[in-house]
Amino acid sequence: MISNQLYDEQKVKDVAMLAGKILLESGAETYRVEDTMTRIAEYYGLHHTHSFVTPTAIIFSLNDKSSTRLYRVSDRTTDLEKISEVNEISRAITSGKVTLEAAKMSLDVLDKANIQFKFWLKVLSSGLVSMLFLFMFKGHIQDALPAFISGLVGYYICEQIGHYFKIRFFAEFAGSVAIALIAIGFVNYFFSSSIDKIIISGVMPLVPGVPITNAIRDMMAGQLIAGITKGVEAALTAFAIGAGVGVTFIIFGGIS
Repeated sequence: MISNQLYDEQKVKDVAMLAGKILLESGAETYRVEDTMTRIAEYYGLHHTHSFVTPTAIIFSLNDKSSTRLYRVSDRTTDLEKISEVNEISRAITSGKVTLEAAKMSLDVLDKANIQFKFWLKVLSSGLVSMLFLFMFKGHIQDALPAFISGLVGYYICEQIGHYFKIRFFAEFAGSVAIALIAIGFVNYFFSSSIDKIIISGVMPLVPGVPITNAIRDMMAGQLIAGITKGVEAALTAFAIGAGVGVTFIIFGGIS
């Protein structure tokens, strides 16, 4: 910890808030966000900070006399690489390897960077993942192609609709409808046999695995509001997937 130097509290707050913003927008747990901001502030001799983080907002204050900052988070995704990069910068700060200005510059670059995989690669990977899940569920080889196509198309539709609707429920609902329609079509008119395994495999890329895990970890860390919120969000996603498949079967009757 630095004790013999004076630092601009506003600059410290800028760095801490930016680190927290990147973490929260990248899908990190709320207790990780609070812990990172606190550690950065403590390294510069600013103890007894106050932070309150929810999945949609960051509230942070250095002490009772400083002004409180609020940052709203509207867009969240899962970007484990950015989370890892912020953790590395935070460790570099607390070990004295980088200056406050250099850390701010690195975080600014990271915040603006788009380091996710290409969209076409994510779509292709969704199809491959669905096909591999089919084999894990002991599906038949003739169901591999429909599982691949359903997973690919379902993820593509979900992401495309997600760009136009802020409410993810509609995107996930549409993606699961497409998966169910493809499975029904292959079983009714081609050589496929296990409609249940095709659908289950196809929806796996849409399943909110990370939000469920984060919800449990936040609850265990005592972040009850964030844990419950993320758990409800994951439950709504699961409901959207199930509703899409169920509505499709009601309308089209499943297997003829």
